[in-house]
Amino acid sequence: MAVATARRPGWLTFAAVVLFSVAALRVISGIAYLADSTKVAQLSGGLFGDSLFWWGLWDLGIAAAALYAGYSLLEGGAYGRIVAYIWAGLVIVQSFLILSFAPWFGAAAIALALLVIYALAVTDDWETAG
Repeated sequence: MAVATARRPGWLTFAAVVLFSVAALRVISGIAYLADSTKVAQLSGGLFGDSLFWWGLWDLGIAAAALYAGYSLLEGGAYGRIVAYIWAGLVIVQSFLILSFAPWFGAAAIALALLVIYALAVTDDWETAG
């Protein structure tokens, strides 16, 4: 007689994959910043000025948080849900700010963030059968 196990919802896996993708891209950009790459855009008006070292650490920190949040989502933890909701909210705000400069990118980012919010909302009752 087989024991029934609760399967992780596909939407939750989707949200975790998005967080893993964010982590991978932030690791790449963090390494580029730490390497003081000449391919990096001019950032002197940004939060950390023109210090690419701090931008690199910032991106690596975001990558670590996204990686852990994606893992937490797959395990049914609350940390991943909280980080994913915050991430999606920040992406939506940022995307509205860049719509006039990059309309297709902004609209696609808003759609992706809304899908992540939807994924988290429809799977709010899922927990691992420990």
